[in-house]
Amino acid sequence: MTVRRGRHFLQIPGPSNTPDRILRAMDYPVMDHRGPDFADLGLSCIAGMKKVFKTEKCEVVIYPASGTGAWEAALANTMSPGDRVLMYETGQFATLWKNLALRLGLVPEFIDGDWRHGVDAAAIEKRLNEDKDHEIKAVCMVHNETSTGVTSRVKLVREAVDRTGHPALFMVDTISGLASADFRQDEWGVDVAIAGSQKGLMLPPGISFNCVSEKAQEVSKSATLPKSYWAWDEMITMNKTGYFPYTPATNLLYGLKEAIAMLMEEGLDNVFARHERVAEATRRAVHAWGLEVLCQEPKEYSPVLTAVVMPEGHSADNFRKVTLENFDMSLGNGLNKIADKVFRIGHLGDFNELMLMGTLSGVEMGLELAKVPHEKGGVDAAMAYLVNPQAR
Repeated sequence: MTVRRGRHFLQIPGPSNTPDRILRAMDYPVMDHRGPDFADLGLSCIAGMKKVFKTEKCEVVIYPASGTGAWEAALANTMSPGDRVLMYETGQFATLWKNLALRLGLVPEFIDGDWRHGVDAAAIEKRLNEDKDHEIKAVCMVHNETSTGVTSRVKLVREAVDRTGHPALFMVDTISGLASADFRQDEWGVDVAIAGSQKGLMLPPGISFNCVSEKAQEVSKSATLPKSYWAWDEMITMNKTGYFPYTPATNLLYGLKEAIAMLMEEGLDNVFARHERVAEATRRAVHAWGLEVLCQEPKEYSPVLTAVVMPEGHSADNFRKVTLENFDMSLGNGLNKIADKVFRIGHLGDFNELMLMGTLSGVEMGLELAKVPHEKGGVDAAMAYLVNPQAR
């Protein structure tokens, strides 16, 4: 067995690294979730998450579940069997959400995409204008597509929906976007946002979120898809006192409270700027290596991760294997249509410049050992940018 020293470099685009401060916050005895002290914890987490979602109008619901559960909750609370939902193919996670809608008995209309661009707001607008009878009940989009490194522009889609005057709900999966890329629930008119703990919130997997507008809550009163565990009404009612209708993920909530504190101490705008900075440095390294970034629209470059296209005839999975075996660093794999064709560098959450330089050094050495054609100097290009962001 190979003995490793130092920390494993977990540079996948989530779960992200959990900082020691959050791990220490979670390392406490389990609290009585019906006792008087728990209410303070519950209320603190809900109020804090409203700040992270940038909402004063919407209700935050916290589930002991992964982001997939929050996907289901968003649809189960608002839809009835046979309802149409308009979705856009930005990558693997948009595809999985569409498949979940099918299994719930909904009728998703899935606009084809090329996995290299974000949601086409014009295509959404065109389809809604065609829907004269308002059969489409929701527009569902992924904010940051984790499989491709493309961040769709939520505001543009909201504006497109508004121009049509269509009454469909607007749902946004920001599982890998929230707390890493700017997200504005109220300003962008999002009816249901979906998020998870294991990305920008810096926690282990295990809790997920819906952030729900008044319009969505009203729609939920007449929706007939079966729901019990996911039901918003009981959760929102009990949450007003700080409690939950069933056992919450208590120790993850300890960690969530600490994560929110860390985000507020840094300031969300500073968090977003830090992510943009390391993302730009990463892309400069990729370009210097002579490799290609999967995302083709610079305005949609993700601050969360960078997906890198392998040269023709070379295996991304073999490169990842070589890098893991030699440098104890995990990189994200290509999924579905781009399996073995790309690798993904995560640069999100509790992450800084020196961590990035270690990551990029591992990538450059891995490219060499895996005999992937590339130019030298990617690490140097990233360092040059970090030292002088104004340099070309």
